[in-house]
Amino acid sequence: MPADADAAGKAVVLVSGGLDSATVLALAAATGARCYALTFDYGQRHRVELEAAQRVARALGAADHRVVKLDIGWMGGSALTDTAIPVPQAPSSGIPVTYVPARNTVFLSIALGWAEVLGAPDLYIGANAVDYSGYPDCRPAFIEAFEKLANLATRAGVEGRGFHVYAPLMHLRKHEIIRLGSRMGVDYALTVSCYDPDPAGRACGVCDSCRLRAEGFAAAGVADPTRYR
Repeated sequence: MPADADAAGKAVVLVSGGLDSATVLALAAATGARCYALTFDYGQRHRVELEAAQRVARALGAADHRVVKLDIGWMGGSALTDTAIPVPQAPSSGIPVTYVPARNTVFLSIALGWAEVLGAPDLYIGANAVDYSGYPDCRPAFIEAFEKLANLATRAGVEGRGFHVYAPLMHLRKHEIIRLGSRMGVDYALTVSCYDPDPAGRACGVCDSCRLRAEGFAAAGVADPTRYR
Protein backbone atom coordinates (compact mmCIF):
# COMPACT_ATOMS: atom_id res chain seq x y z
CA MET A 1 0.00 0.00 0.00
CA PRO A 2 1.12 3.59 -0.39
CA ALA A 3 3.75 4.54 2.18
CA ASP A 4 2.65 8.10 2.95
CA ALA A 5 0.07 10.77 2.28
CA ASP A 6 1.93 12.26 -0.68
CA ALA A 7 2.15 8.86 -2.34
CA ALA A 8 -1.45 8.05 -1.51
CA GLY A 9 -3.25 11.13 -2.89
CA LYS A 10 -6.77 9.95 -3.58
CA ALA A 11 -8.29 6.49 -3.44
CA VAL A 12 -11.61 5.00 -4.49
CA VAL A 13 -12.77 2.39 -1.98
CA LEU A 14 -15.57 -0.11 -2.57
CA VAL A 15 -17.73 -0.03 0.55
CA SER A 16 -20.53 -2.58 0.81
CA GLY A 17 -21.45 -1.94 4.43
CA GLY A 18 -19.92 -5.20 5.55
CA LEU A 19 -17.15 -5.98 7.99
CA ASP A 20 -14.40 -6.41 5.39
CA SER A 21 -15.04 -3.26 3.40
CA ALA A 22 -15.21 -1.17 6.59
CA THR A 23 -11.77 -2.46 7.53
CA VAL A 24 -10.44 -1.70 4.06
CA LEU A 25 -11.76 1.87 4.21
CA ALA A 26 -9.99 2.34 7.54
CA LEU A 27 -6.76 0.94 6.08
CA ALA A 28 -6.95 3.19 3.04
CA ALA A 29 -7.60 6.23 5.21
CA ALA A 30 -4.65 5.31 7.43
CA THR A 31 -2.28 5.71 4.47
CA GLY A 32 -3.24 9.39 4.35
CA ALA A 33 -5.32 8.97 1.22
CA ARG A 34 -8.38 11.12 0.62
CA CYS A 35 -10.94 8.34 0.33
CA TYR A 36 -13.91 8.29 -2.00
CA ALA A 37 -16.34 5.56 -0.98
CA LEU A 38 -18.41 3.78 -3.62
CA THR A 39 -21.43 1.59 -2.89
CA PHE A 40 -23.75 -0.20 -5.30
CA ASP A 41 -27.49 -0.62 -5.05
CA TYR A 42 -27.53 -3.57 -7.41
CA GLY A 43 -30.84 -5.18 -6.56
CA GLN A 44 -29.49 -7.16 -3.61
CA ARG A 45 -31.98 -8.70 -1.22
CA HIS A 46 -29.87 -7.61 1.77
CA ARG A 47 -30.53 -3.94 1.10
CA VAL A 48 -29.92 -2.98 4.72
CA GLU A 49 -26.23 -3.00 3.81
CA LEU A 50 -26.78 0.24 1.89
CA GLU A 51 -27.63 2.04 5.12
CA ALA A 52 -24.67 0.35 6.79
CA ALA A 53 -22.37 1.60 4.03
CA GLN A 54 -23.53 5.16 4.64
CA ARG A 55 -22.86 4.79 8.37
CA VAL A 56 -19.39 3.36 7.74
CA ALA A 57 -18.39 5.99 5.18
CA ARG A 58 -19.50 8.79 7.50
CA ALA A 59 -17.81 7.32 10.59
CA LEU A 60 -14.50 6.74 8.82
CA GLY A 61 -14.35 10.17 7.26
CA ALA A 62 -14.77 9.47 3.55
CA ALA A 63 -14.32 12.62 1.47
CA ASP A 64 -17.33 11.61 -0.60
CA HIS A 65 -19.68 8.65 -0.73
CA ARG A 66 -21.71 7.71 -3.75
CA VAL A 67 -24.42 5.06 -3.84
CA VAL A 68 -24.82 4.00 -7.46
CA LYS A 69 -28.06 2.48 -8.68
CA LEU A 70 -27.04 -0.47 -10.84
CA ASP A 71 -29.68 -3.15 -11.07
CA ILE A 72 -28.00 -6.36 -12.17
CA GLY A 73 -30.60 -8.46 -10.43
CA TRP A 74 -32.63 -8.79 -13.62
CA MET A 75 -30.19 -11.39 -14.94
CA GLY A 76 -30.79 -13.69 -11.97
CA GLY A 77 -28.39 -16.49 -11.23
CA SER A 78 -27.73 -15.57 -7.59
CA ALA A 79 -29.51 -16.03 -4.27
CA LEU A 80 -28.49 -12.46 -3.43
CA THR A 81 -30.53 -10.94 -6.25
CA ASP A 82 -33.19 -13.55 -7.06
CA THR A 83 -35.74 -14.10 -4.29
CA ALA A 84 -36.77 -17.36 -5.97
CA ILE A 85 -33.39 -18.82 -4.98
CA PRO A 86 -33.17 -19.41 -1.23
CA VAL A 87 -30.09 -18.31 0.69
CA PRO A 88 -28.37 -21.50 1.86
CA GLN A 89 -28.35 -22.12 5.60
CA ALA A 90 -25.42 -24.53 5.62
CA PRO A 91 -21.81 -24.31 4.42
CA SER A 92 -21.54 -24.99 0.71
CA SER A 93 -18.77 -26.37 -1.46
CA GLY A 94 -17.56 -25.01 -4.76
CA ILE A 95 -18.99 -21.76 -6.08
CA PRO A 96 -22.18 -21.13 -4.07
CA VAL A 97 -25.52 -19.75 -5.21
CA THR A 98 -24.70 -16.49 -3.43
CA TYR A 99 -22.14 -15.74 -6.15
CA VAL A 100 -23.35 -12.77 -8.23
CA PRO A 101 -22.22 -13.14 -11.86
CA ALA A 102 -19.28 -10.83 -12.64
CA ARG A 103 -20.14 -8.55 -9.70
CA ASN A 104 -16.63 -7.50 -8.70
CA THR A 105 -15.64 -7.02 -12.33
CA VAL A 106 -18.56 -4.66 -12.86
CA PHE A 107 -18.00 -2.82 -9.57
CA LEU A 108 -14.29 -2.32 -10.11
CA SER A 109 -14.89 -1.15 -13.68
CA ILE A 110 -17.16 1.65 -12.47
CA ALA A 111 -14.77 2.43 -9.63
CA LEU A 112 -11.99 2.67 -12.22
CA GLY A 113 -13.95 5.21 -14.26
CA TRP A 114 -14.55 7.37 -11.20
CA ALA A 115 -10.92 7.04 -10.15
CA GLU A 116 -9.76 8.24 -13.56
CA VAL A 117 -12.00 11.32 -13.35
CA LEU A 118 -10.88 12.06 -9.78
CA GLY A 119 -7.22 11.54 -10.56
CA ALA A 120 -7.12 8.78 -7.94
CA PRO A 121 -4.39 6.23 -8.65
CA ASP A 122 -5.54 3.70 -6.06
CA LEU A 123 -8.56 1.41 -5.88
CA TYR A 124 -9.36 -0.66 -2.81
CA ILE A 125 -11.57 -3.73 -2.49
CA GLY A 126 -12.25 -6.07 0.44
CA ALA A 127 -11.68 -9.28 -1.52
CA ASN A 128 -10.48 -12.23 0.55
CA ALA A 129 -9.18 -15.60 -0.61
CA VAL A 130 -8.96 -17.32 2.79
CA ASP A 131 -12.26 -17.05 4.68
CA TYR A 132 -14.41 -16.67 1.60
CA SER A 133 -17.16 -18.72 -0.02
CA GLY A 134 -15.57 -19.85 -3.27
CA TYR A 135 -16.08 -16.67 -5.30
CA PRO A 136 -13.79 -16.60 -8.37
CA ASP A 137 -13.64 -12.79 -8.30
CA CYS A 138 -12.11 -12.78 -4.81
CA ARG A 139 -8.81 -14.40 -5.85
CA PRO A 140 -5.37 -12.79 -6.20
CA ALA A 141 -5.29 -13.73 -9.90
CA PHE A 142 -8.44 -11.69 -10.51
CA ILE A 143 -7.07 -8.61 -8.74
CA GLU A 144 -3.80 -8.85 -10.68
CA ALA A 145 -5.64 -9.26 -13.97
CA PHE A 146 -7.94 -6.31 -13.29
CA GLU A 147 -5.01 -4.06 -12.46
CA LYS A 148 -3.44 -4.94 -15.82
CA LEU A 149 -6.76 -4.20 -17.53
CA ALA A 150 -7.01 -0.86 -15.71
CA ASN A 151 -3.66 0.23 -17.07
CA LEU A 152 -4.40 -0.98 -20.59
CA ALA A 153 -7.93 0.32 -21.00
CA THR A 154 -7.71 3.89 -19.67
CA ARG A 155 -6.28 7.17 -20.86
CA ALA A 156 -4.52 7.57 -17.53
CA GLY A 157 -2.89 4.18 -17.91
CA VAL A 158 -1.77 4.78 -21.49
CA GLU A 159 -0.32 8.17 -20.55
CA GLY A 160 1.68 6.65 -17.70
CA ARG A 161 -0.56 7.73 -14.82
CA GLY A 162 -1.36 4.19 -13.89
CA PHE A 163 -3.57 2.53 -11.32
CA HIS A 164 -3.01 0.11 -8.46
CA VAL A 165 -5.73 -2.20 -7.18
CA TYR A 166 -5.29 -3.11 -3.53
CA ALA A 167 -6.93 -6.00 -1.71
CA PRO A 168 -5.22 -5.69 1.68
CA LEU A 169 -7.33 -8.39 3.33
CA MET A 170 -6.65 -11.00 0.65
CA HIS A 171 -4.64 -13.36 2.82
CA LEU A 172 -6.13 -12.67 6.25
CA ARG A 173 -8.58 -14.84 8.14
CA LYS A 174 -11.74 -13.29 9.51
CA HIS A 175 -10.48 -13.11 13.07
CA GLU A 176 -7.29 -11.40 11.86
CA ILE A 177 -9.36 -8.85 9.97
CA ILE A 178 -11.46 -8.17 13.06
CA ARG A 179 -8.40 -7.75 15.28
CA LEU A 180 -6.82 -5.42 12.73
CA GLY A 181 -9.94 -3.29 12.40
CA SER A 182 -10.50 -3.21 16.14
CA ARG A 183 -6.98 -1.87 16.67
CA MET A 184 -7.79 0.85 14.15
CA GLY A 185 -11.00 1.77 15.94
CA VAL A 186 -13.49 0.37 13.42
CA ASP A 187 -16.94 0.14 14.97
CA TYR A 188 -18.26 -3.15 13.63
CA ALA A 189 -21.67 -2.46 15.14
CA LEU A 190 -22.17 -0.15 12.13
CA THR A 191 -21.71 -3.02 9.68
CA VAL A 192 -24.01 -5.68 8.23
CA SER A 193 -22.76 -8.98 6.83
CA CYS A 194 -25.89 -11.14 6.64
CA TYR A 195 -27.13 -12.35 3.25
CA ASP A 196 -30.71 -12.70 4.48
CA PRO A 197 -31.51 -10.13 7.19
CA ASP A 198 -35.03 -9.38 8.34
CA PRO A 199 -36.74 -6.03 7.56
CA ALA A 200 -35.33 -4.60 10.79
CA GLY A 201 -31.80 -5.40 9.65
CA ARG A 202 -31.24 -8.22 12.12
CA ALA A 203 -28.95 -11.00 10.93
CA CYS A 204 -30.26 -14.51 10.28
CA GLY A 205 -27.30 -16.12 12.05
CA VAL A 206 -27.27 -19.18 9.78
CA CYS A 207 -26.10 -18.08 6.32
CA ASP A 208 -22.48 -18.55 5.24
CA SER A 209 -21.65 -14.88 5.82
CA CYS A 210 -23.15 -14.88 9.30
CA ARG A 211 -21.27 -18.05 10.18
CA LEU A 212 -17.90 -16.63 9.08
CA ARG A 213 -18.59 -13.38 10.93
CA ALA A 214 -19.60 -15.06 14.20
CA GLU A 215 -16.65 -17.47 14.08
CA GLY A 216 -14.34 -14.54 13.37
CA PHE A 217 -15.44 -12.55 16.41
CA ALA A 218 -15.19 -15.64 18.62
CA ALA A 219 -11.67 -16.47 17.40
CA ALA A 220 -10.58 -12.84 17.71
CA GLY A 221 -11.79 -12.64 21.30
CA VAL A 222 -13.82 -9.57 20.41
CA ALA A 223 -17.44 -9.11 21.48
CA ASP A 224 -19.79 -9.66 18.55
CA PRO A 225 -21.97 -6.53 18.13
CA THR A 226 -24.22 -8.16 15.52
CA ARG A 227 -27.97 -7.90 16.07
CA TYR A 228 -29.40 -11.37 15.47
CA ARG A 229 -33.06 -12.15 15.06
